[in-house]
Amino acid sequence: MAQKAMPGTSLEGIRPTYIYKVVLLGSTSVGKSSLAYRYVKNDFKESLPTVGCSFFTQMLNLEVATVKFEIWDTAGQEKYRSVCHLYYRGAHAALLVYDIANKETLSRAKLWLQELEKEFLPDEIVIALVGNKVDLAAEREVATEEGEEFARTKGLLFMETSAKSNHQVNDIFMAVAQELLQREQKKASAPSLHGRSTVDLGESRTRTGCC
Repeated sequence: MAQKAMPGTSLEGIRPTYIYKVVLLGSTSVGKSSLAYRYVKNDFKESLPTVGCSFFTQMLNLEVATVKFEIWDTAGQEKYRSVCHLYYRGAHAALLVYDIANKETLSRAKLWLQELEKEFLPDEIVIALVGNKVDLAAEREVATEEGEEFARTKGLLFMETSAKSNHQVNDIFMAVAQELLQREQKKASAPSLHGRSTVDLGESRTRTGCC
């Protein structure tokens, strides 16, 4: 894994600090920018289509580690598709975002997954399928069960969110962080060929479910 991780220190002693690149992928107008803005700024704004890519950072001070997310919000327009692979290169996690009120956007999210599968091995990246805009429940075209089932068959995290109402926005990023830390624990507990010390990231506290 192209892991960007570095040990950090705190007043209580040594606590690892990890820097993770997270990319948001999906069709235009599914709310990728609004999700990132809600998560980082805890605010909502109707965003204009992203040109190229936007960049956000967010720190998570967890009990077992400090996590810094570098969030890359990619443009959803077709004309930017050919360069998007430049943005997700080296990513540790990806959020595949679709609009629950637009079934076509789920199909596009599945195409993005195919692109990621070409670029990464399964253990190299954490992927979450995110059904956004649950505030538009009356206009729903994608059943929750459909998203859940696809995520289950592909081994993805899954959650439905609303950037507008702040429904489960923090939760999906936390689930990604926990999955990444769980993988760090597995790597740390594996026999090392280089004599590196291991760090116990905890047991149940780093486990996460799909929703």
